[in-house]
Amino acid sequence: MIAVLFDFSGTLFRIESTESWLRGALAADGIALSEAEIVRTAEALEAAGALPGGTHPVRVPQELIGLWARRDESAELHRATYTGLSRQVPLPDPLLHDRLYDRHRSPAAWQPYPDAAEVLRGLRERGIGVGVVSNIGWDLRPVFREHGLDAYVDTYVLSYEHGVQKPDPKLFATACEALGAGPHETLMVGDDRRADGGAAVVGCEVHFVDHLPVTERPKGLLPVLDLVDGARQETSDQ
Repeated sequence: MIAVLFDFSGTLFRIESTESWLRGALAADGIALSEAEIVRTAEALEAAGALPGGTHPVRVPQELIGLWARRDESAELHRATYTGLSRQVPLPDPLLHDRLYDRHRSPAAWQPYPDAAEVLRGLRERGIGVGVVSNIGWDLRPVFREHGLDAYVDTYVLSYEHGVQKPDPKLFATACEALGAGPHETLMVGDDRRADGGAAVVGCEVHFVDHLPVTERPKGLLPVLDLVDGARQETSDQ
């Protein structure tokens, strides 16, 4: 094994809670709501699935079904989808829907899993190429830079930059090519059985982690190092 690909949200990083997201946007705009209003509004936004990287909508509104299916194919579709979901919830200022969307793209809204740095650093020390393959509608590179993890990533393959979404095999094949690795020499690590499982179609081995809050998954990525070491040992024994 000479390369490892990672998903972003729910794999290497986790988005803040919906309530924290709302509080941050309200504070930035100087809008005061009562605690009860904040909790109630956060619950409504979560049910609407308005926070990218958070929970999926309980129900996608009929007028957004087409957008939802293609939301990660472009920056425009991504913003339109999630601000459309947000607008299902009344907010004290209509401009808050766009403010909320902009906040979720900020590095402060994301937290790396506790073992992400250790695993990425361990792969670099082993000479393993690392790629990030994400269904996303914006440039996540600043998030990695802000949290000190960009130095460990060799290539980013983002759906909105290629006009297709995982599980489309094009994204995985593009990442393997950028790393100079064949799919059979590459491990894909993700939390979505359908989207990330698409890597198996091109021949990658796939390893899944649980999409949990960072406090509940302190060592979920560490098995990746064992998988890489085991694969290398098998190769040397042949």
